[in-house]
Amino acid sequence: MSNYDVIVIGGGGAGLTAALYTARGELKTALFEKLTPGGQIASTDEVENYPGFPEGITGMEISAKMEEQAKKYGAVIIPQEVTGMVKNGEGDFTVLCGGERFAAKTVIVASGANARKLSVPGEKEFAARGVSYCATCDGAFFRNKEIAVVGGGDSAIQEALFLTKFASKVTVIHRRDALRASKILQERAFNHEKIVFAWNAVIKEIQGEKVVTGVVLTDTKTGQERTVPLQGVFIFIGHDPVSSFVQDVLQCDDHGYIITTDLVKTSLTGVFACGEVRQNATRQLVSTCGEGCTAALAAQAYIDDLN
Repeated sequence: MSNYDVIVIGGGGAGLTAALYTARGELKTALFEKLTPGGQIASTDEVENYPGFPEGITGMEISAKMEEQAKKYGAVIIPQEVTGMVKNGEGDFTVLCGGERFAAKTVIVASGANARKLSVPGEKEFAARGVSYCATCDGAFFRNKEIAVVGGGDSAIQEALFLTKFASKVTVIHRRDALRASKILQERAFNHEKIVFAWNAVIKEIQGEKVVTGVVLTDTKTGQERTVPLQGVFIFIGHDPVSSFVQDVLQCDDHGYIITTDLVKTSLTGVFACGEVRQNATRQLVSTCGEGCTAALAAQAYIDDLN
């Protein structure tokens, strides 16, 4: 069984930052990421709001730089999926990866959350080519274009209002005839000259060639279909935290997000959580990296106390 000072679970911005800090602090660090390091940001076409890159940088490029920097200071990237975690005692954790076991003095959970998908034709094909799950990340690319926002909760309406700064028209597509968003957000949306609503409607297909050109809507009451020409589709129907492997050992909320105190401390002493898997995360690269730093410093202090 391999032994480490710190095991980081998840290779997005939070995990890579945490691994960078702990490795640079001369703690033996392993980071587990089943996919390509970088997390959701790796699939973002261009990042324009991360400090230090005034000309913007692609998601793949910044992910590669963060991975390279963590490795430079000695962090080991292990391309495996973590399936469980056990606390044996103070400063003694076992992380399970299929049939393999890894030991650590402390664990940082940075496994993120996945945007919930519509699972309709065209969604996967046009991801980052007109289909987006982040208005702050991609809104500026749709200046003076007609777009759609899918969803009826607070997140969807907040993002629809934000997108009016760029788009010429925002169509909110909702499967019911009433929103679930708070009343104040509803009032703002109803009164906004750029926002229109497609009630009792679901997307059957996202159409396009090289980029999105429109959507096919199905009326949930009549079954009738119609095509709406537009250039972008922003989907806000929720996120699913990647936390099933720790829900039996860490306190999570009803949606599976890890509950933390002092920003990154979990219910289990010696385990820290950061980034989008944490309850009330902001889902921005700059803040998730900051949480990764905070978790790393907390883990280092925990190990210092053990010694």
